[in-house]
Amino acid sequence: MTGVRGVDAGGGDVRGVDAGGGDVRGVDGRGSDVRGSDVRGSGGRTTGVRGSRVRAAPLRRLTLGLLVAAVLAGCTTAPTEVAPGTTGTPHTPNAPAASGSTTTAAPAPSRSAPTPTPEGTLLVADFGSDTVTFVDPGRDGSGRNGGPIASVEVGTAPYGLVVGEDGRAWVATAEGVAVVDTQRRTRIALIPYETETGPVTTGEYRGGGMGIALAPDGRHVYVGVNVPGGNGTLEVIDTATREVTATAGVGRRPFDVDVSPDGREVYATNHDSFDVTAVDADTLRTRRMEVAPYGTEGGLGSWLKPHYAVVRPQDGTLLLPFEGERLAVLDPRSGKVTIERMTADTHQHGAALAPDGTLLVVGTGPIGSADEGPSLTVRAPDGEERIVPLEGPHEDVAVSADGSTAYVTGGFTRDGYWNGITVVDLDSLDDLDDPNNEKNKPIRLSAGNRPLGIAIL
Repeated sequence: MTGVRGVDAGGGDVRGVDAGGGDVRGVDGRGSDVRGSDVRGSGGRTTGVRGSRVRAAPLRRLTLGLLVAAVLAGCTTAPTEVAPGTTGTPHTPNAPAASGSTTTAAPAPSRSAPTPTPEGTLLVADFGSDTVTFVDPGRDGSGRNGGPIASVEVGTAPYGLVVGEDGRAWVATAEGVAVVDTQRRTRIALIPYETETGPVTTGEYRGGGMGIALAPDGRHVYVGVNVPGGNGTLEVIDTATREVTATAGVGRRPFDVDVSPDGREVYATNHDSFDVTAVDADTLRTRRMEVAPYGTEGGLGSWLKPHYAVVRPQDGTLLLPFEGERLAVLDPRSGKVTIERMTADTHQHGAALAPDGTLLVVGTGPIGSADEGPSLTVRAPDGEERIVPLEGPHEDVAVSADGSTAYVTGGFTRDGYWNGITVVDLDSLDDLDDPNNEKNKPIRLSAGNRPLGIAIL
């Protein structure tokens, strides 16, 4: 079982053990950091207990202490539910509302036994930590009265994630691909990479998994692995055995991974080599397709590189936004790129397609004095765009199954991120033109720790 975190009225951090030998975190009454033993079974390794109050407590005493802390936690103003096999993070109040947006208040904590994760819950990868966070999207998914439910330890600096129909989430971390049972909110596996990526580190240029995608039939996961200072790889994981079965070479820093509608090809969008690598899912043969609408001048120092892509289902083309000015439309059969005009005029990262073909693109903010601020581009299939201003940099986006709501993560791969999600009502975009109408303004929902990847359960 994985680690569990909890809080009591003291607000500190305590680590103990769960029955499966996992790492349990809570707090003591003075807010001191207490770490309990890690029990592996008979003959297993047992570590010491550290903290200002506990030096060498027996397991029974520590377990009792954790139970007391859990009871006390139910009386505090903002703890989170801690489910078996999960890591629960404190439910902190939301930051003050920024101009032009609404900030929702965190919900009251549940005092009942943990229940299965509700449908529609958001799951974000906490790039600034070692967890994924489950987030209640609020009333009717609007963000109102929403907030974090629990966090599960998955591995260092998680980046992208994808969720299958069976409810398992696959999370690309610096250490390997974590497999999370989203109903029980617990990590059930960590699959190490076959690719040598160097020491496990954090930060924008860390090695390890970045983009990740599932095959349409759910039998394989494809993860882009960054190798600092060199070309990356695409690793193939068998979802039944949870083992890496194959590896193919791709370009530098594979930010995003996508799969063709028929599952025959996998596409790695390689940020630092200005290209997309097409990988045959059966033979692993690769083709490099340059996508550089501004050219490749500046090399690694250039901002004008591909970040994320989406695959258009009706024709299999890849859509790659650049700088809120140009949409590169890549035909993977021919490698030909055509350019369509965009209007946000801001540096762009994450992208998603709504069920009706509407393209959503995250604008992270200006890279030059003439650029516009952060935004969400809502681009209709006919090319008409609406630009929704956002407060502060954001990174990625997911859209509800009915296409009515967009959830935009505030993590951002560079400085300036914030710990939350912006919720945008896509059915009320006309109301945003009225400066006196506050009802349908984007809602800022505090959640996660530098959240990047996002999925809707």
